[in-house]
Amino acid sequence: MLDHLLAGLVLFAFVSSVTPGPNNLMLMASGANFGFRRTIPHMMGISIGFAAMTVVLGAGLARVFDALPPVYTVLKALAVAYMLWLAWKIARSGPAQGGGAQARPMTFLQAAAFQWVNPKAVAMAMTAITAYTPDRGLAAVALVATIFAVVNLPSVGVWTVLGQQMARFLTSPRRLMAFNVTMALLLVTAIWPVMQAGPGL
Repeated sequence: MLDHLLAGLVLFAFVSSVTPGPNNLMLMASGANFGFRRTIPHMMGISIGFAAMTVVLGAGLARVFDALPPVYTVLKALAVAYMLWLAWKIARSGPAQGGGAQARPMTFLQAAAFQWVNPKAVAMAMTAITAYTPDRGLAAVALVATIFAVVNLPSVGVWTVLGQQMARFLTSPRRLMAFNVTMALLLVTAIWPVMQAGPGL
């Protein structure tokens, strides 16, 4: 990969990873509710899951989306349903010390699987493949995935730390509930702009 393409890819990976989106909003909520340490599997699931998805898309699934747009449309419909369900769960989350079924952070596998129904993540991966791997060769795709994984982890970690720091102000159940409802509403709001992106980015 040419140096200017590599520099552009690193910048794109940083900006797209650190800006608000479904992953980062959920990490901030998780950091506030469960703390940094318990959110690490969630962060790792995002970074590694996104990299794996990028490789699969670059290896051929992107061509399926190009040839059969309804497949991508179905994916987006599933994404909306799943993200609305996640927003509902966040809004109903209680304090971590509650110990109930709602007091569990997202696991590594759940976070990795979520990348497939996260429209922003799919759009980011396909944009990176299209813009920074002109020949869509497997080696170039693997490099894109690796760079994203390296840049993504500290970027999403910022949101977890932000949520963790906010936890000191969320000591009352009322304030925590207001925060969780706000995060849920922001997650629902985040669905709209990323749903505008098609598979041909």
